[in-house]
This record gives sequence, structure tokens and C-alpha cells, in this order.
Amino acid sequence: MVRGLSALGREIRGMHQAAYLLAAFAFLSQLLGLVRDRLLAGEFGATHTLDVYYAAFRIPDFLFATVASLLSLYALLPALTLLLEENEGYMVSFMRQILLVFFVAMALLACVLFVLTPWLVHVILPGIASDPASKADLVMLVRILLLQPILLGASNILAALTQLRHRFFLYSVSPLLYNLGIIFGIVALYPMMGVSGLAWGVVLGALMHLLIQLPFFFAEKSHPLPMMRVGKELTQVLLLSIPRTFTLASGQLLLLVFTAFASYLAPGSIAVFTFAWNLQAVPLTIIGVSYSVAAFPTLTRLYSAGAWGEFTRHIEVALRHMLFWAVPAMVFVIVLRAQLVRTILGSGIFDWDATRLVAAALALFIISLCAQSVNLLIARAYYAAGKTMLPLYLSCVGVLSSVGSAIFFIWLFHESLFTRLFLEALLRVSDMAGTTILMLALSFAFGSIVQAGLSLYRFSKDFSLDLTDVRRLTFQSFAASVIGGAVAYAGLATVGRYVDINTAPGVLLQGIVGGTVGLAATIFVLVILHNQELAEAFSTLKRKFEDYTSVAVEPTDVS
Repeated sequence: MVRGLSALGREIRGMHQAAYLLAAFAFLSQLLGLVRDRLLAGEFGATHTLDVYYAAFRIPDFLFATVASLLSLYALLPALTLLLEENEGYMVSFMRQILLVFFVAMALLACVLFVLTPWLVHVILPGIASDPASKADLVMLVRILLLQPILLGASNILAALTQLRHRFFLYSVSPLLYNLGIIFGIVALYPMMGVSGLAWGVVLGALMHLLIQLPFFFAEKSHPLPMMRVGKELTQVLLLSIPRTFTLASGQLLLLVFTAFASYLAPGSIAVFTFAWNLQAVPLTIIGVSYSVAAFPTLTRLYSAGAWGEFTRHIEVALRHMLFWAVPAMVFVIVLRAQLVRTILGSGIFDWDATRLVAAALALFIISLCAQSVNLLIARAYYAAGKTMLPLYLSCVGVLSSVGSAIFFIWLFHESLFTRLFLEALLRVSDMAGTTILMLALSFAFGSIVQAGLSLYRFSKDFSLDLTDVRRLTFQSFAASVIGGAVAYAGLATVGRYVDINTAPGVLLQGIVGGTVGLAATIFVLVILHNQELAEAFSTLKRKFEDYTSVAVEPTDVS
């Protein structure tokens, strides 16, 4: 037991090593997330019942984004770093005080929302709440799920200490436990308790997310910090965090608006949107989140130390390596989308029509993979520099672009027969009902791309970021990926002639063969182009396995 906890608390200090470790665990977490979605798809399909379940998350998630994130790790980490340099015990004492404040504030707010839930669902989700039976289920689920932001918010506070100590193993295990709790709710609690069991599984997962970090937190030794100093530090954290909280809230507000739009569309539209959203989150988490999370502690240290040249170089390297992985992922997901969706979600009552709709939505979401990754990294770079207002402005631009384009695209989709038929044919969903939901996925991608373009332009101006190597990498990676995607498509067509692709094994084999030959072609082209990032990636992986147990005393610069 002690040895296991010690392994969880091991420090990982190199950015690439930490990023690949986070990516590996993120991949495991996303696999569990896909198992979760497969179980839900098999049990309910893309139906109204699943619409209600997914819609119930919007209010708790908005509470998490607007209140729980006020004390998130990205606001806390700079303050904790300064306290740690002054007195390690002060840092621990400060964390204990703010945890108490957090629990009291969140409990009061959750009680208020518990009472107001019947009114809120009518205002926020009118398309679902108009049906009395659906409203009753929705109110019950929302009330149970109000526990989730309290537990995840507390865990997020502890994650600041986890990252400060470079315990990336521990940081990575928590999401695994969260998904395991949800899966337990689907498999064990739903048969016994009905739809409420699904919500209690979410709460169980959030509780485990918190509990895994508590032993390390309680093991820290504190030194009493005067209450006046606690108030001063907390005020500084809140002032730093409020713009970021509004940034998170803007993203949740966008999802809430899109869910409200979808509640008026065909039954199952929210489920289709959410399934596709969750699938596109897999490469985003593995690539964009992993690199931005791994880079953040070092970025904070470099900026605090006044090493602005190294700060910018760190961003440039992280940006190149993110795009190195994100561009091929984007192309291959578009080419293999039907095989991915059918293999991952195709069970039970999740039929072929649902597969085609989710695959089409996934293709539209994934075109913004690079943009979303850039947005994550640039936002964290600004947070590390203490400039939290700019990410808010940039996020608002993205949200307004998404909502505005959603209204326009939905109008155009219904008013222009040519546009609708063209898009349905392009995405292979002709003669299907419920295709309007695809306009929401397209609108989200459009808003993300607008935000990423503006973010890169502004950051390069503020920090003199040289994008020459980024443009070189983007060209090489895109060219290699397009060639690889064409080879993958040819592989799909070839296998389809000899294998029954109406069966799950046939679809899986088709996807594996197509993906393998396409990936091989992509790597071959990158080798011919003497791609620098490919060589760096292999070098980092080799060093990772050859010297797995070594830990540097201080965070390393990018190698």
C-alpha cells in the first residue's frame, strides 16, 4: 500500500516526459470514457432518455465553471509557488484554509440551486422541460449531480499541490477513477435504481477523484499562516482567477446554449452532439491538454524568474509538438470516422443511422482539433504570465462566433436546399432525419478556429513569438497527413472488397488496416522531409524508456 502511494507521488519534471506520461494516462482515461459511452449507447441509443441524462449535466457543469473554478489550480499555482519560496508550511496552511472556504461556499450555492432547479430547467432547457415526465427526471438528475462540482472543485484545488510537486502520476490517475465511478453507475446502479443510478455513479466517480489525492495532502506539514495574510492571498487569487472563471463560464455557456438549441431539434439530437463531442475530446485530451498541462508549471517558473526568452521558446516547442500530433489525428479521424464510431459505440440499440449522424458530427468537430489545442496552450501561457483578461476576451470572441454562426448556419441549412443537400451528401447523411444537429458541430468548429487565429496573432505580438518553425511544421505535417489519409482511404476500400463490413469484426479490421497503412505512409513522408519533430519525438520516447526512474532536481528546460 505504502509502495503504491509512493509510486503515485513520484515526480516527473521534464516537459516532454511529463507530456507523454499525461498523454498515456489521458489515453487510458479516454478509453474508459469510450467504454462508458459504449455502455450508454448500447443501453439507450441516441434517444430522448439519453438527451435528458446529458442535459442534466449543464447546470452542475456551469456551477463548476463559474464558482468551483475560482480556486482552480491555474489561479492557485502562481500564488502557491510564491508561498512555497517563502515558507513551505505557509503554502500548506493556505491551502487548508481555502478548502474550508470552498466547501462552505459551494454547499450554500448548491442548496440554493437545489430549490431553484424546477424553475431553472424550464428556463434553460425548455425543449425537454415542456414534457412533465421528462422534467421530473431532469430535475431529479440535476439535484443529484449538484454534488459533482463540489467534489471535483475540491479535487481541483488539491491538484494545484499535485502539479506543484510535479506528481503527474497522481494527477493522471484521478480521471481514471472518475470514469470508473460512472461505469459502475451504468453497470451496477442503473439496474437497481433506474436513471438516478446513473447520476449517483457520477457522484461516486467525483468522490474517488478527490479521495486519491487526500493522503498526499494530509502528509504535508503546515505552518500557521496569519488570517490577515490568508485573506490577502485569497483576494489576490480571486482577482487573478475571476477572468479565467469567466473564460471557463463562457465555454460552458456555449454548451448550454447549444444544448438548449438541440432540445428543440429531433429526439436524440443532444445524444448525437454529446457522443461526437466526447469522441473528439479523446485526441484533444491526449494531445492538447497533455502538452498544455505539462508545460504550465515550467511556464509559471520561467515567467516568474524573468526568463522571458526561455518562456517564449517553451511555448514555441510545445506548439510545434502539439501540431505535429494534432494534424495527422485530425486527418485520420475524418477518414476513419465511420469505423471509429461503429467500433466504439456500435452495440445494443445504437443503430446505423445513429452511427452515421455521430460520425458526421465528429468529422465537423475534429476539423477544429488543432485550433482547440492552440487555444488551450495560449490560454495557459497567458495564465502563467498573470495576464488572465486576454484569454477571456479571446474566449468571448470564440463563443460569439460560434453562437452567431450557429444561428446563421441553421437558418441557411433550412432555407437553402442546395446547401443542405450538399452538406448531407458530403457527410454521407443524405435522406436522414435530424441532420440539423450537424450545424451546431460546424458552428463550434468555426468559433474555435476564429479564436485560435486571433490567439496566435495576439500572442506572437505580445511575446515576439517566431512562428517560422510552426509554419514549416504545419506544412510538412499536413502534406504527410493528406498523403497518409489518401492511402488509408484506399486501404479501407481494398479491405471492404474482401471483408464483410456489416459485422463488428469486419469494421474493426477495415479500420485497423486502413489506419496502419495510412500511418506508415505518413511517417514515411515525414522521414523523407527530414521532419525535426519526428526525430525529437523518437528521441524523447527512447530517453523515457531508457532512463525512466531518473528525476531532475529542478524542472528541466525543453531539450
